[in-house]
Formats: sequence, structure tokens, C-alpha cells
Amino acid sequence: MVKRILLVVVALLVAVPAGLYAWTRIAPHQIRTEVEIDASPERVWQVLTDFGAYPQWNPFIVSAVGEARVGAVLTNRLSDQGSITIFTPTVLAATPGRELRWIGRFGVPGIVDGEHYFRIEDLGGGRSRLTQGETFTGALVPLAGGALDVADNFAAMNTALKARAEKMP
Repeated sequence: MVKRILLVVVALLVAVPAGLYAWTRIAPHQIRTEVEIDASPERVWQVLTDFGAYPQWNPFIVSAVGEARVGAVLTNRLSDQGSITIFTPTVLAATPGRELRWIGRFGVPGIVDGEHYFRIEDLGGGRSRLTQGETFTGALVPLAGGALDVADNFAAMNTALKARAEKMP
């Protein structure tokens, strides 16, 4: 009887996280924000990838260390409601004037994975659209509740990036 109960418990410990992980692959938690900027895609890229200047203007990613190149590991400090979180995402794409994308993981892969992206679209006439978003997948994503709802932080960063890009000479 004890062996049977233990077997059921072990099966549940494997099946529940596996099921949650599979569910988030089908229906991930997604965030998407955008802003139009009176600056060229090259200028927006310059501001976005000047990680050393983040402490001067970025209210969300208050510091970032590393390079905008595929395979590079960044060290980002996030500010969210007064608390600081440090994480080390790996850059997946870095196309100047078009896209910066990285993946960050909380714990081991498959627990909570966030693929964060910045896409820059040329609107012509020296104007751009910046789309910032993230797709969260992993076994604990359905249980994370509001902890992953950071759209306000993304929007604040977008607004600050817009202001900085538009005031540059």
C-alpha cells in the first residue's frame, strides 16, 4: 500500500510539471508593447544597445552589462516596484536597426523561460516603431500569477527610450 501511494506521488510530481510545461508551449504567457519614435531605426538601435547608458535613462532595466551579439551573456538588473532582480540572459538575435532578442531563465530550463524581444520597424521619414515583448513558457508559468505581468515596466522603458532617442542630435 505504501509503495502504491509513493508511486502515485512520484507520478504526480512528474506528470503535473510536465503537463504545465506542455500547456505553456501551446498557450504561453505573452506581453507586447509598442511605441512610435521620431528617430531613425539606427538611432533607436544606438540607444537600445548602449547598455552603459542605461542607468541614465532606463527605469526598468537599470543596468545592463555585456554586448549585443548572438551568444553573448548579459547581466541585467531589473527594477520592479522598488525591488531589484538580477538575471543573465543569452542573446539570441542582434540585427542592428531591426531586432535584439534574448532568453532568460529562472532556475533550470523549462521552469520559467522568458524570450524577450525588441523589434524596430522603419516607418520612413526618420521615424520608427519599437515593439518590446516577451513570451514566457515553462512549468511554473501558469502558477506565476501577476508576477509575469510587467507590461507597465515595458511601456515605461519604451517611453524613456523614445525620449532619449528623440532628443539626441
